[in-house]
Amino acid sequence: MNGAWRAYGAEFVGTAWMVAVGTGSVALGGSLLVISLSFGLAVTLAILALRGVSGAHINPAVSTGFVLTGHLPRERWLGYVLAQATGGLLGSGVVHAVIGPDELAPTVFAEGLSTLSAVGIEVGITAALMASILGVVAWRDDSTPTVAVVVGAVVALLAFFFGPLTGASMNPARTLGPNLLSGAGGLVVYTLATVAGAVLAAALVRWRGSAVP
Repeated sequence: MNGAWRAYGAEFVGTAWMVAVGTGSVALGGSLLVISLSFGLAVTLAILALRGVSGAHINPAVSTGFVLTGHLPRERWLGYVLAQATGGLLGSGVVHAVIGPDELAPTVFAEGLSTLSAVGIEVGITAALMASILGVVAWRDDSTPTVAVVVGAVVALLAFFFGPLTGASMNPARTLGPNLLSGAGGLVVYTLATVAGAVLAAALVRWRGSAVP
């Protein structure tokens, strides 16, 4: 039980860190490149610090995908998700307190982008993120530094190319705090789209594995 609570604590801290750093860079007026690198670096550092404790998912969609692939015990899923959600709220609360209530950096669709297109983008980029995570974990060199650099780089690249369109959430916990505190809405759409993307990638990886003789 102590191990489970340590893991939940790590997910709480890591998610709060990621949201505070990433959305903080938006709130401070960073360029698209700076924002993308901030999110990527925050993820990399969280993995380096916490992977040995909890796996450093810091993302409910990733945890859901990991349950499907067997990397996370089902009985820990709810604890992980609650820790990540509350961590995301704390990270956004820090930005709210330090920078201001008008600079919370919610994820929103670009003007003129249809809901269907936005959902498709979020499903696709979250699936790409989940596939990259599963790929590097299955790789022979799945050392923590390798995982941290690869996953952080993927987050940064996806944020750079798709951030202007949907905010490149890829993570319900990243969207929860900013969108809830700012009243931006869209929580259900972003949550369903990101979880669907992670589950899709995990299901494909699991199916491919079972199909190999």
